[in-house]
Amino acid sequence: MGSWRKRGLVVLAVLAAGASCLSLVVALQPGQYQVERSLTIQVPSAAVFVHVQDLKSWDNWSPWTKLDPDAQVTFSNPSAGKGASIAWVGNDQIGEGKMTILECKPTELVVLEQEFFRPMAGKARIQVILAPHGTDGGSTHVTMRMDGSNNFMAKAVCLVMDMDGLIGDAFAQGLFNMKALAERKKGR
Repeated sequence: MGSWRKRGLVVLAVLAAGASCLSLVVALQPGQYQVERSLTIQVPSAAVFVHVQDLKSWDNWSPWTKLDPDAQVTFSNPSAGKGASIAWVGNDQIGEGKMTILECKPTELVVLEQEFFRPMAGKARIQVILAPHGTDGGSTHVTMRMDGSNNFMAKAVCLVMDMDGLIGDAFAQGLFNMKALAERKKGR
């Protein structure tokens, strides 16, 4: 019976050492992250800005909208400009959260705070930056950037999921959708 007890203690010691090492690896992961994607749209900044500063317009280009068409979504009134917000409760792919416009500079910039409540709590800052492109100002270089902090659980998740790939791919798809929408409306 004594040898089983010794083996059990050895197994427990190995598991405890492994858990300690894993905790150390997680703790050493970066505490901050930044994801950024850019695209040039062949319309002036004002024509792009209308799709960014009104949160109801995001439904027309955001890839997250398509992940749960049955999500419960609530918009503030007004849904555009500084202070406007959107809250959602959806499936496991979009979770539950809220996004609020913190800053809105016509034809230049929209800054948002994004809060997630589930599946994992967290906050991030999103900037949509619009810059005239080309000599005639007929095009707009659009950059979407997200900055956030990783708590211990987020650091652990990042060991198996690439935040840049996960969010960056969605940003790229959203920009592509925005480009198609804005350029199609220009052609009317």
